[in-house]
Amino acid sequence: MDMPQELEVWYVIPALRKAFAEMMLEKGLSQKEIAKKLSLGKSAVSQYLKSQRGAELKFDKKMLKIIGGSVDKILKNESTPREEIVYLCNVIKREGILCCFHRSMDKKLKQCEVCLT
Repeated sequence: MDMPQELEVWYVIPALRKAFAEMMLEKGLSQKEIAKKLSLGKSAVSQYLKSQRGAELKFDKKMLKIIGGSVDKILKNESTPREEIVYLCNVIKREGILCCFHRSMDKKLKQCEVCLT
């Protein structure tokens, strides 16, 4: 059984970066600009946009709206990608999204007794 923190590193953070990249692309930024804003390589951004990374976890409309707010803060230089990822990981835990994803990844886990939320 994976620990929730491992799921964050392997799935949640890549999914957030994917969402950031997609939203920034929709706002007219180039892949090069997105890479610079997110402190990532251009190849990583390309993989996020092609769903080769971060595609296992899907966010609902409510969460996408929250992520969009984080993207706006990053683009306005009001916050950093790191700060927003930490904030969003806490939202994901608080909203039970991590627990649902954890259960989907570990079919033996019937009730969340692992997360520290």
